[in-house]
Amino acid sequence: MRGLFSTVVVLLVALMIVTTEAGKNKKEKGKGAKGGASDCAEWRYGSCVPNNGDCGVGVREGTCNDQMRKLKCKVPCNWKKEFGADCKYKFGTWGECDTATGSKNRSGTLKKALYNAECQPTIKVSKPCPAKTKTKSKGKKGRGKEN
Repeated sequence: MRGLFSTVVVLLVALMIVTTEAGKNKKEKGKGAKGGASDCAEWRYGSCVPNNGDCGVGVREGTCNDQMRKLKCKVPCNWKKEFGADCKYKFGTWGECDTATGSKNRSGTLKKALYNAECQPTIKVSKPCPAKTKTKSKGKKGRGKEN
């Protein structure tokens, strides 16, 4: 009985060692795929290049010394090409409509530069003024179908 008990204990210990080693290998494999197991500290990333067209899912390449890494990325379809998709700005409110130019402006200050992107500290954007101010008509309010 004592021999059987000691054999079971030895088997349990061996099983625990095997499972912990398997878990370590799985973690290391995951780090390699993400690039976390690199000894390089200064990664330089390029801009996100969409797979199709101007926007959508794409790839961003990163380099460090002689190592290369590709990351999945996404270019929003409403991004402004002048200042790039990796530069995030905080914008103020739209200004009044300038009748001379027919547009209104607002400025933004740099909030975050993703992937070491080179961004302008402040930017100014404009959009056309609305053609006409809309006023709501004060007609009768319907209460459903009237027959």
